[in-house]
Amino acid sequence: MVNQVSPERLADMIDSDESFTLIDTRPEESYEGWRIHDAENVPYGPDDEFADEDRERVEDVRDGDPIVAICGKGLTSTPFSFELEQHGYDDVSVVKGGMEGWSKVYEIVPLEIETDDLIVRQLQRRAKGCLGYVVGSKHTESAVVVDPTRQTDQFKIVAEEAGLTIEHVLDTHIHADHISGGAKLADELDVPYHLGEHASERDVEYDYEPLADGETIELGEIEIETLHTPGHTTEMVNYLVDSEALLTGDTLFVESVGRTELQFGDEDAESGAELLYDSIHDTILELPDETWILPGHVSVTEDNRYEAGSPGDLIGSRLGDLRDDLDLLGLDEDEFVDRLVENAPEKPPNYERVIEINTGTEPPEDESEATELELGPNNCAA
Repeated sequence: MVNQVSPERLADMIDSDESFTLIDTRPEESYEGWRIHDAENVPYGPDDEFADEDRERVEDVRDGDPIVAICGKGLTSTPFSFELEQHGYDDVSVVKGGMEGWSKVYEIVPLEIETDDLIVRQLQRRAKGCLGYVVGSKHTESAVVVDPTRQTDQFKIVAEEAGLTIEHVLDTHIHADHISGGAKLADELDVPYHLGEHASERDVEYDYEPLADGETIELGEIEIETLHTPGHTTEMVNYLVDSEALLTGDTLFVESVGRTELQFGDEDAESGAELLYDSIHDTILELPDETWILPGHVSVTEDNRYEAGSPGDLIGSRLGDLRDDLDLLGLDEDEFVDRLVENAPEKPPNYERVIEINTGTEPPEDESEATELELGPNNCAA
C-alpha cells in the first residue's frame, strides 16, 4: 500500500533535512520550468510502461533512501509508486495533490516589534513566493488583510487564531503573477475592499473603495497610511503601518525592485522605471532607517528556492539595511532606468490573463483554470 504525505509534511521533511529521494514524474519540460529543489526527474505517463531504464534511473538517484514521488496532481505519481512496489520497493510515498497541492503550502511568520498593540503576521505562499499580511490591533481586536491570495481561508484562520476580526481587505495593486483573493475575501466577510484611487485607470470591474495618497485606515490607535507609489503599476500603493512597517507590494523587495513593463509594455517600460525611481527615492527612502520593509513577494527560482531568506523566516528588512545592501538603491536615475529596461526577466506565464481576472473583466472559467494559471513561481522582480 502506497503511503500518502501531505504537501505540508513534505515541506517539513525538506526543512529538517530528512533523508529521502524526491522523484518528479512529470514530463521533462514541466519539470525544467518549475520544480522542487533536489527533485529528480523520472518522467512517467498514465499509459507508460515501467521500463528497465526507469528502474535503473531510480536506483541511480535514490542512494538507498526512502522514495517520495510527486507529479502535477498526484495522478501519475501514484501508478508510478505502485510499479515501484511491485518491483520490491517498500518505502515509497506519494505527495497528495502533487505540485498543485505544493503550490498551496503556507508558512505563517510574525513580525517581532516593540509596539504592544500592533500585530503583524506575514503569510508566505511557499511555492510562489507570494507574501500577504494580517495586520491588527490587540486592544480593538480588529484587523486588515493586505494582498491576500485566493486561498482566503488561510487569512481567516490567521486572524481568528490571533483573536482578530477582519474589517477591511486591501490590495496594493492589480497583480499580474497570481490571482488575488482580495475581492473574494471582502465579499465573503461583507467588509470593504480597497485599492489605490488610481485603480480607476485600470478598468477594474470589482466594487472597491478607493484610497487616496495620504488617506488612512484606523484600527483603534493604529494608523495605516496609504502612500501612492507608481512604477510597477500606475495604481500601486504602499501601506505604512503605524510608522513601524511599510507593506511595499511590488515596489521594493528585499532583493530587488518591481519590474515595470508588465503594465507599461516594453515600449514604455522606461516611463514606468522613472516613476518607480521617484516613488522609491521621494517616498520610501524618506522614511526612517528603522522602518521595516515588508514586500509582497520574494523571488523564487525554478527549483523553488527563495532568492532571499528561507521559508518560515520573516522576509523583510530594515530600510537602513536595504540602503546599504541593495545596490539598485544607490544608482542615479539614468543608471536605475537603464538597469530595469535592459535587464527585464522573462515575463510571468499567463500574466495578461491573470490581469483580466484581477480586474474582474474576465473571471476564470472554473477552479481548474485558476489553478493552472497559477502554477509556477512569481516573476515580478526586476
